[in-house]
Amino acid sequence: MNDIKTVLSSAGIKLRYRLFEGNGPVVVFLPGYKSDMTGTKATMLSEFCRQNGYPCLLFDYSGHGVSEGEFIDGTIGRWALDASEVIKHAVDQQPVILAGSSMGGWVMLLCALELKEQVSGMLGIAVATDFTQDLMWNNFSEEQKAQIQTQGVVYLPSDYDEPYPVSYKAIVDGRKNCLLNKQINIDCPVRFVHGMQDEEVPWETSLRTLNQLRSSDVQLRLLKDGDHRLSNADQLDIIQDMLNELIGKDSGLPDQQ
Repeated sequence: MNDIKTVLSSAGIKLRYRLFEGNGPVVVFLPGYKSDMTGTKATMLSEFCRQNGYPCLLFDYSGHGVSEGEFIDGTIGRWALDASEVIKHAVDQQPVILAGSSMGGWVMLLCALELKEQVSGMLGIAVATDFTQDLMWNNFSEEQKAQIQTQGVVYLPSDYDEPYPVSYKAIVDGRKNCLLNKQINIDCPVRFVHGMQDEEVPWETSLRTLNQLRSSDVQLRLLKDGDHRLSNADQLDIIQDMLNELIGKDSGLPDQQ
């Protein structure tokens, strides 16, 4: 990937990104927790955009992929700021469609609140809004809660890799950025897709997020046999169709089929 570019974040960390040119709103992919711009959905969306002549922006949060920084130092607030800083640097004031997967769905919402009218649409894939509180802290044992508060970190098992660290700083920062306890003041069209067999992020999280959004143009598609990855061919086709619909709304043209 010799087309990788760099922007220096406000925290002094070099963030890496790739920008593919095209016409229309810039599709920005926001990866999930410990994921990066080489993942299945990032690759699929960038290929889809290139084949259809749409611009696309991929990037890695600090502590992820080829960006600098340590994963343990990251928080949802830091990663949302990474995203908005890359977007502002790479595409300036061009309209964007944000596509967030898992944790990237929460980042997507925080970015949309920051970028406001620049965001013409959002696509959430198994969105994990407020996950540090609802899916981590609330499910910690008393032993884990004591450990993270006294030692500053706890290690959790992963189905995809070795156990990963969760810092107490990330838990505290997550509480400051929770969104499901209030109206989310976003008015653009929003499309969610979530698998009902998702064992990591319950599909009800997408429904709760939908209900808190101020926008009236919000749809949730539930896939009965879908898991958290949503990465088989049929599921990726559904995600592409939803993205196409959002691009069509931005341009005022019929969706491409």
